[in-house]
Amino acid sequence: MTQWTSAVGAAQLARLLNSQQERPAGPGTRRPPAYRALADGIRLLVLEGRVPVAARLPAERELALSLSVSRTTVAAAYEALRSEGFLESRRGAGSWTAVPAGNPLPARGLEPLPPEALGSMIDLGCAALPAPEPWLTRAVQGALEELPPYAHTHGDYPAGLPALRSMLAERYTARGIPTMPEQIMVTTGAMGAIDAICHLFAGRGERIAVESPSYANILQLMREAGARLVPVAMAEGLAGWDMDRWRQVLRDSAPRLAYVVADFHNPTGALADEDQRRVLVDAARSAGTVLVVDETMSELHLDDGVHMPRPVSSFDPAGSTVITVGSASKAFWAGMRIGWVRAAPDVIRSLVSARAYADLGTPVLEQLAVNWLLSTGGWEQAVEIRRTQARENRDDLVAAVRRQLPEWDFSVPRGGLTLWVRTGGLSGSRLAEMGERVGVRVPSGPRFGVDGAFEGYVRLPFTVGGAVAEEAAVRLAAAARLVETGGSGGSEVPRTFVA
Repeated sequence: MTQWTSAVGAAQLARLLNSQQERPAGPGTRRPPAYRALADGIRLLVLEGRVPVAARLPAERELALSLSVSRTTVAAAYEALRSEGFLESRRGAGSWTAVPAGNPLPARGLEPLPPEALGSMIDLGCAALPAPEPWLTRAVQGALEELPPYAHTHGDYPAGLPALRSMLAERYTARGIPTMPEQIMVTTGAMGAIDAICHLFAGRGERIAVESPSYANILQLMREAGARLVPVAMAEGLAGWDMDRWRQVLRDSAPRLAYVVADFHNPTGALADEDQRRVLVDAARSAGTVLVVDETMSELHLDDGVHMPRPVSSFDPAGSTVITVGSASKAFWAGMRIGWVRAAPDVIRSLVSARAYADLGTPVLEQLAVNWLLSTGGWEQAVEIRRTQARENRDDLVAAVRRQLPEWDFSVPRGGLTLWVRTGGLSGSRLAEMGERVGVRVPSGPRFGVDGAFEGYVRLPFTVGGAVAEEAAVRLAAAARLVETGGSGGSEVPRTFVA
């Protein structure tokens, strides 16, 4: 990393440092020098993702005034961070955060575990549930009945089947967002939608602002497209977005795109409120940034009484700022690879034109199946099954983790499919490594951050319940003990596991 992409003010950094809960020192333990405590505090903020990597830190004198310490203390802390690889400096450019070479960095997204390995390994890698039968079978049967007229055509529909585009437009209109079929393009999953958007708007080297943490596979997609990711830390707990940080990043970095998950954010489960949505749209419009809003989790509210805010696109009536992405993969089934884009007609035309050099179109049969679900009321009944599955799994997993790992910390989201867990000071990367040895597969926090952030976290999806959730927590506790002991002790993977 040779230059900073965002900045942290002195007052903001002081607030973050003061918010850290200091662990009580054991008997006879001596307090570290002031400079060491300051360096450790900044390093922890970077590893937890609360201060982004490549963020410019305040000048020594400014931070010293905000913390009421001497400039010598700050200078010594910065020097310690530089020697450890957590800070880089250049004359005239200041100092910015970094992650030392050799630290675990996010590489690829976590691929699904092969079905043949499920007998011995509990897979907490992918936030995906089994199909909500009988609705998958019924949808495919309905699609087959509708297929004959399409079989007499060439079968290429770059914008998507007209019937499905019309149905999706009607659903947006019913949500209070007037939409024409010309504003819809059907894609191969949400990943296909976002890949097409990135190629259209953000060429190699362009900045894309992303939540920190964010969805691992999308981050990797953007990296491989050559984007320069600008992380924006989430607010604490489940409070949604930190709007002061978003305003600052959009103003200072002027990214071409910004990618956000406003509804039950992946991985934290946060739900952005209406004020945050309105302010973000206004800030993006002022900065000339195109806001890509991922709504794949929007229907997965799990608790009674959850008030869903208006969609982000409702605050962009002209359609000049917000592009919305939806999908059947989370709300229905991951094997149903149907996604869609809602945008201004000229954007849709450009996306469709570019598709001639990509995947040409989306499978007709699957589009017919989704259209059958949406037109018959099957979609709502299938999603209700999905909510019940996710709610029961969430409650079982939360209870099991609290029993087996009481020192782990998390907030329970009211929707979505994931639990974002702080691991009591243990390395998430090491936990993932040790988990493979004891028979539980879990993604580490750095997969969801930029340049090695969130080392002290893991993501747990609501994909198992009952006895399997309990066993998963038991194995996670075993992995934690292996991390604490440096990997010594029993590490035999169970031969089989029957739920």
